[in-house]
Amino acid sequence: NNGSWGRPTTDRGGNDDAHVDYEPEYDSSLDDSIQQTTQMLVWEELLSSPEPEIFGPRARSASDAGVLRRKGHLKEQDKFIQFLLDMHETHTSLEVMEKVDRWIAEHRRDPTSSKLRRIVPTLGTFYTPLRLMDAFLEYDEFFALSRRQYVPPNFAELRHILNIAQVHASADALKLVTFDADGTLYADGAHMQHDNDMIRLIVGLMRRGVHVAIVTAAGYPGDAGKFEQRVEGLLAAFAALDLPGNVIDKFHIMGGECNYLLRVGSGYRLEFVEDEAWKSPEMQAWKQEDIDELLGKAERMLLDGAARLRLPVDVLRKERAVGVIPTGPTIYEVLEDLAIATQLNLRTDGALPFCAFNGGNDVFVDVGNKSLGLEALMAHLGCSPEEVLHVGDRFTDSGNDSATRDCCSILWVANPEETYFFIHLMLDRMNNGQRGGGGGDAEAQYLE
Repeated sequence: NNGSWGRPTTDRGGNDDAHVDYEPEYDSSLDDSIQQTTQMLVWEELLSSPEPEIFGPRARSASDAGVLRRKGHLKEQDKFIQFLLDMHETHTSLEVMEKVDRWIAEHRRDPTSSKLRRIVPTLGTFYTPLRLMDAFLEYDEFFALSRRQYVPPNFAELRHILNIAQVHASADALKLVTFDADGTLYADGAHMQHDNDMIRLIVGLMRRGVHVAIVTAAGYPGDAGKFEQRVEGLLAAFAALDLPGNVIDKFHIMGGECNYLLRVGSGYRLEFVEDEAWKSPEMQAWKQEDIDELLGKAERMLLDGAARLRLPVDVLRKERAVGVIPTGPTIYEVLEDLAIATQLNLRTDGALPFCAFNGGNDVFVDVGNKSLGLEALMAHLGCSPEEVLHVGDRFTDSGNDSATRDCCSILWVANPEETYFFIHLMLDRMNNGQRGGGGGDAEAQYLE
């Protein structure tokens, strides 16, 4: 298949291996099955090709998607940001930021009857003040938003401005920052290798007394070694730097959304924290028969949904999660539909909370959610909502980071590069613009 809708011909010299031209006429002699097969191969090629091979070199946008099959417009879902976008039809960016600054302050004083609550009924809590005008002016210096005559800010640019405002608001009081893993700290399906740029920023946060936790859907009950494999480079840095106990005590991993908590033990190895030491009474009361019933229902719904969408899948069942993994090419929107349908149809009669989410390459249902895990971790570490920040890439309706908005402030990133940028900005803000992490020249040289 040459990826064309026309009929291939050889070049003028008759060399079948030379450059191929295409005649535009449609070959009506092909029967229906061959036409269908050809079209399927074309779409599979599109879905399997890296973006540069499809679109060629071009100017990048703040909202660019890495790969078509992974990041469609459905990843840009947020009613508050959409409201800001809509305001630009009748306001300048400066007018939008000035008004929304006032409305956020009003919403913090009276969240039940504020103007923002009336306009965006699903709006949650602002745990810190946000100064969007200042953040906009900072961003505008580099991206010329106020000097553009015909193109208003897009979704990603407004998300960046909100992130900058949140960084400045959280820096002074920050006691705990939590990170999603895949798509936030490292690429989907990858691990934290020794050369990951986030390692020195994580160490820098911990050196400043800030607790750092990775909150991930990945769950390996009773197997700390598998968690270690995902953060091998980070643990190796802890050991190479010989970080003292009062620093490594500030690192945790929350696995399975909210089901497993790990800390760094002797020899810089991960170890599980006993459930009784950190889980809420609600979480400790979950019964195994309710868990089995929930996962059984979820598996049936996932398979029924996959059949409806003609999506071939493999099933992966874990102790507290079940998911389906496509066995062939698909697109983000198909996984989104499957996740939302499962989310809406799965009923537990209040017996157990759950999280049905689109992981980008799969769809999973987990027992519990990140909000429960983060609330338990905050209680365990003695942190209040205004002192906590969660960084993630899935805050849409079907994303498993969305639940964290119920308990703390958030940074919404699109990839690990954005995570690095905003946490680097955070550390600069904490240092009042001065570099350095408090670990000495040898540590700085190692981390560089």
